[in-house]
Amino acid sequence: MRFSLISISVFFLVLSCKQGPKTSDEEVPEPIAQTTPKVVDGKVLMENQCYLCHNPSAAQNGQRIGPPMVAVKAHYLESYQEREAFVNAIMAFVKSPSEDKTQMRGAVRRFGLMPAQQFPENEVRKIAEYMFDYQIEEPEWFKSHWMDRKGDSLYNRGKKPETSQAETGAKELGMHYAMETKKVLGKNLMGTIQNEGVEAALAFCNERAYPLTDSMSTNFHARIKRVSDKPRNPNNQANDIELAHIETFKAQVSAGNSVEPILREENGKVFFYYPIVTNTMCLNCHGVPEQHITPKVYESLSQLYPQDRATGYGPDEVRGIWSIVFDAPKKMD
Repeated sequence: MRFSLISISVFFLVLSCKQGPKTSDEEVPEPIAQTTPKVVDGKVLMENQCYLCHNPSAAQNGQRIGPPMVAVKAHYLESYQEREAFVNAIMAFVKSPSEDKTQMRGAVRRFGLMPAQQFPENEVRKIAEYMFDYQIEEPEWFKSHWMDRKGDSLYNRGKKPETSQAETGAKELGMHYAMETKKVLGKNLMGTIQNEGVEAALAFCNERAYPLTDSMSTNFHARIKRVSDKPRNPNNQANDIELAHIETFKAQVSAGNSVEPILREENGKVFFYYPIVTNTMCLNCHGVPEQHITPKVYESLSQLYPQDRATGYGPDEVRGIWSIVFDAPKKMD
């Protein structure tokens, strides 16, 4: 659920890049504790699907690439205070974003219109229902910002989320590692795109993505890779097992089905796989040359990646997968 034209999937530019030194302004999160809140599916879906562009921790005037989700909730509650109307309005916009449907014209002017993307309808509904039913995480600055402009308290009404702790399973850990790595890659890349454009982003991902991914691997004590059947960099070629999983995910995504990670456990290690799916913004670098990719960008791609196979995609296609290996979580007594 992303309302920025510079969307989450642009970060897939970084699927294949070369090494380079880590700079001090690149952000890597703290290691997670081995517990996770027991929450409804909508919260997990919202954090995994929406928070790269709508993260509540991003600064108000920093490298924010979309409004926080609490702002989305606030604006929709202004017009839709009944649960079903609220949910239906969110779903209608996500299915077919347009300026006529948006409740956030200021955000569209600042960030651009969310690109059309394929999301399973049941997942969007769960996110919208969670937004309506529960208080959601908000930036420190947002309440006073909203009250100064609107002066009401409806913006984040709802129940407090459950806070009881449950055992973290392998699926939850794998998704956390993948999504946190995606956030770090995306946040660093998006600032380059916003300030300097797609060509600068190509240079950025060519030099920075591997070091950032390695930092996340070290941070989480895991092996984190992004691999493809059509890699931009030959080092990101999927192996036979990964190729089989890519085909499985392609079938699920093309059918419009909800996608679950694939996991196997072997010798105390968890092998985790999850798809990377394109949207319209990805086509700037992964689409059809001349149709989606400008000649100037294509020239840069040819220079940076002489063995590039990662073009010719359309929206909502499996571009590659996360392939992550980590220690199996200990069972709680």
